[in-house]
Amino acid sequence: METDDNKDSRETLWKLIKGTRMCMFVTLHENGHLHARPMTTQNKAIDEDDSLWFFASRRGDSVADFALRPEVNLSYANPDDDCYVSVSGRASVVVDPAKVDALWNKLAAAWFPGGQTDPDLVLVRVRITHAHYWDVKESKLRQLYEMGKAAMTGKPPTKLGESGEVRMR
Repeated sequence: METDDNKDSRETLWKLIKGTRMCMFVTLHENGHLHARPMTTQNKAIDEDDSLWFFASRRGDSVADFALRPEVNLSYANPDDDCYVSVSGRASVVVDPAKVDALWNKLAAAWFPGGQTDPDLVLVRVRITHAHYWDVKESKLRQLYEMGKAAMTGKPPTKLGESGEVRMR
């Protein structure tokens, strides 16, 4: 059962993600290196099962990486609005033609010219386990003031927006 606090946190999380949509999708490669690549979140909202959806190339290294190690990180950054989100989750390929049709858009067509049935297209679900977000609501002038004050006093700034965590599982 979802609590009001968790529902509010999920809504805040989605508000910050939908304003960015593009993330760095980070996987752990078999050689032990972290690999990041830009990917676009396809959701219209966080699914009821706490999933974010992506289209990917079947031949891409991201699919090979999370086939071995499904734990991934999605890093969203919107410096214009001072909003940042880090999502941890488990990635998997899902075969669901109806979901592909529901998420399909013209931007996806640029990457997959064969359309929704392109043999290279896979649907990727990331089930969120944890997310952390930072949303700085203060103006740039206020931020500079607070940082200058912190530099002068040696005390870290405390009035620079909100930060929160969302645990899904």
